[in-house]
Amino acid sequence: MAIVIPALLVALGGVEPGFGLPAGAAAATIALGAIAAGAGLRLAAGTIALFANVGEGTLAPWDPTRRLVVHGPYRRVRNPMITGVALVLLGEGLILGSVPILIELGVFAAINAIYMPVVEEPGLERRFGDEYAEYKRAVPRWIPRREPWTPA
Repeated sequence: MAIVIPALLVALGGVEPGFGLPAGAAAATIALGAIAAGAGLRLAAGTIALFANVGEGTLAPWDPTRRLVVHGPYRRVRNPMITGVALVLLGEGLILGSVPILIELGVFAAINAIYMPVVEEPGLERRFGDEYAEYKRAVPRWIPRREPWTPA
């Protein structure tokens, strides 16, 4: 999602770092993109590590987590991994000056806005029962809590 598709989009549509803006604005856009991409990579890597270490599983559907992960960024928001990928896409789009990558970001967000409540959350409710129901009530899907949640 954050490597292959953007690479294809760049190959098909090219890049224009800074979107053709004046030098100062272009540099600021690229710097903002670098900050977003770095934060996204850190968040995505951290959440993947939590899946392995705390959840005792992976992202792969054939090896899902065996324990509900409610540590680290998951104490503030239910989908930090999606946020991480979105930040990487935003960063790539800004750094490369690629409107197609920014469109991909919008499509990615829309797909996840539908997929999470329709497919993923019901599956988690079946797998983890009351534990997930309590978590879902306490932790928002997209907008982080101000204070980290602690399970009872």
